[in-house]
Amino acid sequence: MIITLTGRHMEVTPAIRQHAEDKAGKLPKFYDLIKEIEIILDGSSGKSKRVEIIVSAEHRNMFVGTTDGDDLYACIDMAVHKVERQISEHKKKFRNRKHPE
Repeated sequence: MIITLTGRHMEVTPAIRQHAEDKAGKLPKFYDLIKEIEIILDGSSGKSKRVEIIVSAEHRNMFVGTTDGDDLYACIDMAVHKVERQISEHKKKFRNRKHPE
């Protein structure tokens, strides 16, 4: 699994990099077919920060979580949470397709 971290219009500190990699490193626990995780940190819009997480999995599955806010750490947490929810819904849909409730 490859984790790529990109900073647009901002400096990515080692603490932010470590926090983002730790949070993104937990995603394969939810879905073991993940091939690549791309994290884009954008600080171009003044005070507000934007975090976008793009997860590429096998069989052309892609999951995207985007969050805007002032605190970069909270934005990373929320974006990872959104991707976790998308992955869980995807797994539930394919796990229960032959046995509806």
